[in-house]
Amino acid sequence: MSDLSMFFAGNAALEVTEDFVVSERFKDAEGKPVPWKLRSITEEQNNEIRKASTRKVKGKGGIYTPELDPNEYMARLMSSCVVFPDLQNADLQKSYGVKGAEVLLRKMLLPGEFAALGERVQTMNGFDQDINDLVEEVKN
Repeated sequence: MSDLSMFFAGNAALEVTEDFVVSERFKDAEGKPVPWKLRSITEEQNNEIRKASTRKVKGKGGIYTPELDPNEYMARLMSSCVVFPDLQNADLQKSYGVKGAEVLLRKMLLPGEFAALGERVQTMNGFDQDINDLVEEVKN
C-alpha cells in the first residue's frame, strides 16, 4: 500500500503567491513599476465565484437555464486573486469614483493590462494546462 501522507492537508501548499507587474503606469517613489501581489485560490472558492457569475436566463417555453457570464467570472476571479493593492479599500475605490473590486479593476487598468492580469491569474490557478498535454505527459 502506498503512503498517502504527502496528500494530507498539512503537507499541501495552501496557495501560490507571486509578484507581477500589471502595469508600468503605477510607480513607486523611485520611479520603478510597483508589482501587484497575486495569490491562487481553491476550487471551492472558484465554485463560489462561478455561482456568483451565473444568471438564470429565460429560454423557450419559459424554462430558466443557468448561464455563466464569462466577463463577470473573470473580473471576480481576478479580484479574488489580487492581494495587493487591496481592491476592497474604500479610499482606493473612492479615488477612482467606483464601488466594488471588480469595477475598480476595470477602471484602474487599460484593456491590455486587464487581459495580462487575467492571463497571469489563470496560469497561477492551473487554467493554462491543456488536458491533452497532461495526458501525453502521463503516458511518457
